[in-house]
Amino acid sequence: MLKALLPAAALGVLALSFTGLAHAERAVPIPAARADVPATGATQTAVLAGGCFWGMEAVFEHVKGVKSVTAGYAGGSRDTATYPQVSTETTRHAEAVRIVFDPRQVSYATLLRVYFSIAHDPTELNRQGPDSGPSYRSAIFPQDARQAQVARDYIAQLTAAKSFGQPIVTKIENGAFYPAEAYHQNFFDRNPNHPYIVAWDKPKVAAFRAGFPSLAR
Repeated sequence: MLKALLPAAALGVLALSFTGLAHAERAVPIPAARADVPATGATQTAVLAGGCFWGMEAVFEHVKGVKSVTAGYAGGSRDTATYPQVSTETTRHAEAVRIVFDPRQVSYATLLRVYFSIAHDPTELNRQGPDSGPSYRSAIFPQDARQAQVARDYIAQLTAAKSFGQPIVTKIENGAFYPAEAYHQNFFDRNPNHPYIVAWDKPKVAAFRAGFPSLAR
């Protein structure tokens, strides 16, 4: 998403450089979590960070049972939760998404399975794809103690199963969530031909649909 604010001329160069770069993503086959959060209440909320929030938002808004997805910043303070400041990589924020979902249709643990399998690469430290820096880190921000326990247990389960070729670097963190600027919301849907979306996010959404057909809208 480092291309987000570049001028049109620069985007044209990037479009050329991305020609042929879009590649077939695939969902990593991982087991379902052994534990889950009880399906209480009309809605529940999850906050997950895993690289550029455009792609994270795009994947989760296609999950059945998800009511809304908001792009934003988690882990830092309110006064520096803006794109220009977060981009300095000094504010301690992570680009994240807030997912409001119906737990009777999709559970917290199922969202974590999508998160680890295809929404991002949990083995990349402080980066995802073309983006690097701590704001692109892999992190889960539990909204209560039960979510925290389920996330910790699932990371331990995937580690024991050696589900990935490299160690999982995802951290469990505390911190508030602050919505990002309006121009970042629903970016995938509003900018389907943006070179970044074409190269990195459309393949990911396609891989989610292929890997989790029963979950896809």
